[in-house]
Amino acid sequence: MRITIIGAGNMGGALARGWAGTAMHMVTVTARTEETLSRYKELSGIDTTLDNVAAVKDADVIVLAVKPWLVEMVCRQIAGAVDFGRQLILSVAANVFTDTLREYLGCSSAKVFYVMPNIAAEYCESMTYLAAANGVPEEETALVRDLLLQVGKVKVCAEKDVAPGNMLSGCGIAYVMRFIYAMMEGGVEMGLYPKEAREIAMQTMKGAVAVLEGQGIHPAVGIDKVTTPGGLTIRGLNELDHAGFNSAVIRCLKAGLVEQRK
Repeated sequence: MRITIIGAGNMGGALARGWAGTAMHMVTVTARTEETLSRYKELSGIDTTLDNVAAVKDADVIVLAVKPWLVEMVCRQIAGAVDFGRQLILSVAANVFTDTLREYLGCSSAKVFYVMPNIAAEYCESMTYLAAANGVPEEETALVRDLLLQVGKVKVCAEKDVAPGNMLSGCGIAYVMRFIYAMMEGGVEMGLYPKEAREIAMQTMKGAVAVLEGQGIHPAVGIDKVTTPGGLTIRGLNELDHAGFNSAVIRCLKAGLVEQRK
């Protein structure tokens, strides 16, 4: 499959590296400067160009991976070169919905998808939300789903559900990293060197996920397995509760919902 990714930033780059790493696709990445593209020139399976219009002509899938305020300009730039009967168009720009994409492209039947992956796509560990525009055939939604499954897990959903998905997985990856950073700081305060604290925190996070996935259990059940009555773990958990940990996490996840649903 030929995939063109317009935009070589963090998200576009993660998708490009993830798909190219599967050795199943021909990936082309575009950017506004040669300096940006220089990061991709030596990577196997990735072609680069500054010409968005030329890049989309032979593509099977076009991915719009630019900032939301640039989507309209890019859509109007490439619209004349897009084969709307054949090509699939994915946008990863937050808060730019499929009706708007079709308007920008000047085609009410364009096969567009609102997609929200995260930067773990580079390592084929993304959690991606996928919403198809009205009228897109199910078989083509399935094709896009299969493509995204190659870089992680996928949730096919209604467009209104992409916003909470973005907060949980798109933004959420940063929240998880913030928790790991906090664990590192705690480790340093207890006398560990930063590198050692980071390795321990990351391995602990991986171990927690492995237990939950491997045993198929609810996190509360997993917590019970570690928490001995009168032991150390319950003391730490109670300190998290005293500090409003659960409430803070919920508030951070909900913080961007209103803006995304305007």
